[in-house]
Amino acid sequence: MEKENIIVLGALEFKSIVIGIEALDQMVKVAPIRIIDARTISSGKYLIIFSGDVASVEYAYNAGYETGGDFVVDQLFLPQVHPDVIPAIGSTINTDDWDTIGIIETLSIVSGIESADSAAKTGGVKIIEIRLADGYGGKSYVKMIGSLDAVQAAVKAGTAKAREKNLLGMDTIIPQPDKEIRPFFM
Repeated sequence: MEKENIIVLGALEFKSIVIGIEALDQMVKVAPIRIIDARTISSGKYLIIFSGDVASVEYAYNAGYETGGDFVVDQLFLPQVHPDVIPAIGSTINTDDWDTIGIIETLSIVSGIESADSAAKTGGVKIIEIRLADGYGGKSYVKMIGSLDAVQAAVKAGTAKAREKNLLGMDTIIPQPDKEIRPFFM
């Protein structure tokens, strides 16, 4: 699958593994979607990330959400995902920039993806990594680099929805980070 060409993204996070697998089955039965990731995650939750054309993603999203009901922890239907987001999921994107770094920690995977998309769309930052739950107790985090003003605006935009959903963990902005931490950040 070519991760760079994805423009429509859907994600559902469930607090039940069984319901998550049932939702996955219903979703692929109602629409021709591409499953990017479907798996058990920390804290006994289940995650489904998928893509396709707008209508297919919307049909699948609705089927999964309906199947999940009260077991849905967080959800995302994003018809125009920023191109920096998909390549950064589970990967570190190298950059020579080292001006200001920003980090957003969220309490759900879906809110981490959503935060990264909002931050990237604000402009002036490069999303360099989005880590999703593995070994993080169901949390995720987003790392970005840019100028101080750009990172401040991006972190503000990226945390807004997570804060609204009460799924923001923490965030930080580090201007002029010491070069000694670069190998541990990238």
